[in-house]
Amino acid sequence: MPNEPADPKPADSEPADSARDTPAGRARRITVQRRGPLLVEGPVEVELEDGTTVSSDRFRVALCTCRRSRRYPWCDTSHRRKG
Repeated sequence: MPNEPADPKPADSEPADSARDTPAGRARRITVQRRGPLLVEGPVEVELEDGTTVSSDRFRVALCTCRRSRRYPWCDTSHRRKG
């Protein structure tokens, strides 16, 4: 119809943005800490190298970046110990 405004971009003109696909419609926040874990707003699912998936429904999770954690991929503060 002539009175309807034209859509500036067709819906499939750009790839889907996963940030808009979150339940709240916003991007997940990941906080990087020097010599510490990655803090991720949850809930999260993490796919490991071997293809298995682990999940957490907590409001924030700490992901291990040093691989010293006994609960990998979750951080158990093992990075604090020297050795």
